Amino acid sequence: MSKNIKKYFPIFMLPTLLAFVIGFLVPFIMGIWLSFCKFTTVTDAKFVGLSNYRQAIADPEFMHAFWYTTAFVIVTVIVINVAAFAIAYMLTKKINGSNIFRSVFFMPNLIGGIILGWVWQLLLNSILAIWGKTIVYSPTYGFIGMVLLLCWQQIGYMMVIYIAGLQNIPGDYIEAAKVDGANSRQMLWRIILPSMMPSITICSFLTITNGFKMFDQNLALTNGAPSKMSELLALNIFNTFYGRNGFEGVGQAKAVIFFIAVAVIAVIQNRLTTRKEVQA
Repeated sequence: MSKNIKKYFPIFMLPTLLAFVIGFLVPFIMGIWLSFCKFTTVTDAKFVGLSNYRQAIADPEFMHAFWYTTAFVIVTVIVINVAAFAIAYMLTKKINGSNIFRSVFFMPNLIGGIILGWVWQLLLNSILAIWGKTIVYSPTYGFIGMVLLLCWQQIGYMMVIYIAGLQNIPGDYIEAAKVDGANSRQMLWRIILPSMMPSITICSFLTITNGFKMFDQNLALTNGAPSKMSELLALNIFNTFYGRNGFEGVGQAKAVIFFIAVAVIAVIQNRLTTRKEVQA
């Protein structure tokens, strides 16, 4: 049976491979090529070298969006993972109604980003109206609003991953630590957290990439206002590509820079957390 599976494996793999090549690899390669071109459609692309990249790097709005997004990602990664782990840790204890709490925390992840953006815009504007302000009064307000939105959406999802990790910790480890006289804090730092490194790796990777990729929530909540000062990278690239005639190549160059930056950060994060897993 296994020999037959190996024999026909390429045939079974072919549809998935074709879908990957047509749906991802070809557009990805074409996107890199177009980042070196001036174009309005794929058929009229004209090679211009590094001109698009020079314009992208010289664009103050793009650089502001880059550092604004970096700060946003740092804050959300820390808050989401700490809160998600804390909630997961509590819900793995014997608490009445823990399954209901898990469902309640997870439900925001099922709501679309545009809807979440409008809901939080209405909610935050209603609160800020007390002081005669709105979410787009300053980029700081927009920053805080987007942090609250993404945390509310993502904490429940990461909580589920952390719960799975906590439940996979061998009970013998905990019992042995108790016998040795370890208190709750020592068990958390010496037993639980080292055993949770695979889950921490996954959650930190997801929160980093989700933070950098956030688009629809940013569009619905602030749309970059005021004066594009609350634009995250994805929205800045979208506005460059579709909102500025003749800048399609620059927008494509920004997208490639964005991809490289996220890929490098994700690889570094994965290396660091994987090394912690090995040490644990």
